[in-house]
Amino acid sequence: MTKKHLIFFSLTLVALVVAACAKDKVNTVDIELLEKAKDTTGFVWFKYVDTLLPKSVGSSHNEPFLRTRYNNIASSQLDSDGKILANAQFPEGSMIVKELFDNTTTIGRYAILYKDSDNDFADANGWVWGYMNADGSIVEGASKKGNACISCHSQTENIDYMLMNKYFP
Repeated sequence: MTKKHLIFFSLTLVALVVAACAKDKVNTVDIELLEKAKDTTGFVWFKYVDTLLPKSVGSSHNEPFLRTRYNNIASSQLDSDGKILANAQFPEGSMIVKELFDNTTTIGRYAILYKDSDNDFADANGWVWGYMNADGSIVEGASKKGNACISCHSQTENIDYMLMNKYFP
């Protein structure tokens, strides 16, 4: 094997290893988000009620029902009625999970926002976005940084990307 072939082979091997590690990292972030989202311990519901809500007119999700919950960090930004404070900025470590139901008994998807500004997949506002089917398959991975979601979540009257107050006052 010539020196040129050896260099080419080595560079190709390094590129493949780097690509594989990056893919593993993406999958790891998505899996961790889903695992955190499925564990409801320490979460509180929007308006402190776990009743299913009908899909809002402003939603582009296909599922007809939803409910939204906040981890103990994110819930610090809820008022006494369980609604998001008017000018809230969710702190680091906040997790907000929107459970999207196919019918009144079956969760079809999870839409997840996790505030982690140091995460490689965080958007400009520090949110890591996850959009997964209940079976664990990924609809929109964290590596996309919410590209398919941000335009809707940026509409008027959003509070740090949240629209619950707007559509469910």
